[in-house]
Amino acid sequence: MSTTDGRRRRNRRLADATGLIAAAVMAFPVYWMLLTAFRPASQILHLPPQFWPGPFTLDNFRRAIGSDTFWENVRSSVVIGVATVLISLVVGTLAAFAMARFAFAGRRALVLVLLCVQTIPLIALVIPVYLLLNDLALTDTLAGVVLTYLAFALPFTVWMLRGFIVAIPPELEEAAMVDGCGRLGAFRRVTLPLLAPGLVATSIFGLVQAWNEYVLAYVLLSSNDKRTLPIWLVSFQTSFGTDYGGLMAGATLTALPVVVAFLLVQRRIAAGLATGAIRG
Repeated sequence: MSTTDGRRRRNRRLADATGLIAAAVMAFPVYWMLLTAFRPASQILHLPPQFWPGPFTLDNFRRAIGSDTFWENVRSSVVIGVATVLISLVVGTLAAFAMARFAFAGRRALVLVLLCVQTIPLIALVIPVYLLLNDLALTDTLAGVVLTYLAFALPFTVWMLRGFIVAIPPELEEAAMVDGCGRLGAFRRVTLPLLAPGLVATSIFGLVQAWNEYVLAYVLLSSNDKRTLPIWLVSFQTSFGTDYGGLMAGATLTALPVVVAFLLVQRRIAAGLATGAIRG
């Protein structure tokens, strides 16, 4: 075996070991969350910590699901997440198509604005957003939260979908228009089916952002029955201490829908990201 081959094998083993270590570091919080969620209360704060599975119980999940506002908070999260994703996809797809296919004055400036909006810290806009929605009587309403999320989801959606649409050859649309389709017909029959992986990838990322967002929902929603699941998790911390079992069970239930959705469409997400990376 040559020296070059031996060096390549060592480098590959080093890369594999580094990847495994990084994966273990990233997976450990999830592992500990699941371990705590299924542990009896007497084992959660055991010293020294027990890193291996032991006795299991479902009491933490029963306590989490049986809390007063759990199902109302689930409904709020679903309504806000689904509405944000659907509206941003409809509006963002049309805007991204216009930016990718049409030359108009200010297009470069618009692309720059979309990029700049995504760099603004969310915490810096909490007070202005609250005052604006308060003047419109939209605080403590799901509609107000959806409108606020759209202000941040739309630039991301347009930016992502523009890259996917640019990767689709415009000649396909021109051929459809030669065959008798109008611009809208060519978009619906040619571009939209080819854009499906990009739509799936963008919708999953948008859903994750809307589902997990905490600061704006906490500021804008004051009624306990209208709050989202990330805010509901705070209810496990009381003046008597923190219910770690219930908290971890609630966190598991909160993460489960997004994880399931991601697993169902992971192949389309990978295909969409690969397609969008071809041209930007």
